[in-house]
Amino acid sequence: MANLEALAKAFTGLGVDEKSLIENLGKSHPEHRTLFRKKTPQLFIEDERSFERWNDHCVRLLKHEFVRFKNALVLWAMHPWERDARLVKEALKKGPQSYGVIVEIACTRSSEELLGARKAYHSLFDQSIEEDVATHIHGSERKLLVALVSAYRYEGPKVKEDAAKSDAKVLASAIKNGNKKNPIEDEEVIRILSTRSKAHLKVVYKHYKEVSGNNIHEDLDASDLILKETVECLCTSHAYFSKVLDEAMSSDAHKNTKKGLTRVIVTRADVDMKEIKEEYMNLFGVSLSKKIEEKASGNYRDFLVTLITRDN
Repeated sequence: MANLEALAKAFTGLGVDEKSLIENLGKSHPEHRTLFRKKTPQLFIEDERSFERWNDHCVRLLKHEFVRFKNALVLWAMHPWERDARLVKEALKKGPQSYGVIVEIACTRSSEELLGARKAYHSLFDQSIEEDVATHIHGSERKLLVALVSAYRYEGPKVKEDAAKSDAKVLASAIKNGNKKNPIEDEEVIRILSTRSKAHLKVVYKHYKEVSGNNIHEDLDASDLILKETVECLCTSHAYFSKVLDEAMSSDAHKNTKKGLTRVIVTRADVDMKEIKEEYMNLFGVSLSKKIEEKASGNYRDFLVTLITRDN
């Protein structure tokens, strides 16, 4: 079968190449499909009774790939408040490995956008986000996450330098003494990260480096992931989103990590995609659209590229 390679490729990557599948698989004869099964051991395995059967694990993965385009379209059509509310609910159901999504929504939305998501959560689930977060999360990150989703920050540009310098010293001290008390449980750390304006926190970020010699996220290790993501979302959101996108397109990414590609593009396309694309290029030396074209397939790829190349 001349198009074996194209057919195998249509099943790989993020999404599937529907057009290639229709052209190559739809028009194939039985002997062609037999050859295809024999030549793609990554998809089919030889059964002891002498036939090639689907690899069950591969079938489960393909189900996720076939619905990526549908999920992206559904999320894109949603009201942003509903979309964020549903993303938070899904993250709570999936558990600790997805709590970063809650941080992302709480820390990268405006005060009004976060308030809207909280309203939508009431309508959709007959509960408040704060109540659900407090009920489902029992680890050390609980207080911080409840405070973040409850926040309604000042959105203006005014910053008090003295207060910012003082906050930087508080954060530096808490992180330095993290072996004595986990900084994510420190009341002053929670107060600063959940109540201060983003403009203020960006100045704190600058002063922290003057105090510590490092950026805040550089002083936090892997065990402080939620705290690290909180700082990145509040102070360097475009770099944060760029990293989420790149990790989602890694060939060995976990299925939950891969969802970040859809989530970030759909939620930021109307907001700051231009800045994210610029930061992605700065960090990884390749354009975001080119990377998506390399890693994704079919309608899913085309839809994502359409969203990031729109005029904002």
